[in-house]
Amino acid sequence: MHQFQCSILLLAGGRGQRMGGQDKGLVTWQGKPLIEFVQRIARPLTDDLIISCNRNHDRYAEYADQLVSDGNEDFDGPLAGIRVGLAAARHSHLLVLPCDVPNMDSDLLGALLGAAGEHPDQPVMVRHGEQWEPLLCVIPTALAPAFEAAWARGERSPRKIMLQLNARAWQCADNDSRLTNFNTADFLK
Repeated sequence: MHQFQCSILLLAGGRGQRMGGQDKGLVTWQGKPLIEFVQRIARPLTDDLIISCNRNHDRYAEYADQLVSDGNEDFDGPLAGIRVGLAAARHSHLLVLPCDVPNMDSDLLGALLGAAGEHPDQPVMVRHGEQWEPLLCVIPTALAPAFEAAWARGERSPRKIMLQLNARAWQCADNDSRLTNFNTADFLK
């Protein structure tokens, strides 16, 4: 297992365009909001559970130790949430998870944190096949200034920034169902 304490950031600050503008983390699946599935797996791993949200703060508060927001109403994308999460994190590493992967399990998170423990100075991203999953990653909080500098230069891709910072891959099978992203209403049926 990993050799460091981590803060965990659940990304729930998006516009939800592919969900018809609904707040994706609060969309119900199997009788529960999507955020609850990810929070339930993440909760035992940290005493610093952060949710990045730009609306419905009162509803998200019950799932987190702290809430952060991008600071504007423009829904600047996941990198905006990662930046504020890195700034708010109380531990040396930040495990980042999107709110819309309800099939995530503790084995996957444990393996990802284990890989991060082997490379504590570098970001570690999930990769399946040739596809990087930049919103399933562990970032050393010491890299926050590099993320800020990239943002200031106009970069908005977490994947590009982490690859520039020599991110390591934690490899999953191509068809790993734990990575299924519920980003449209079709998945909720």
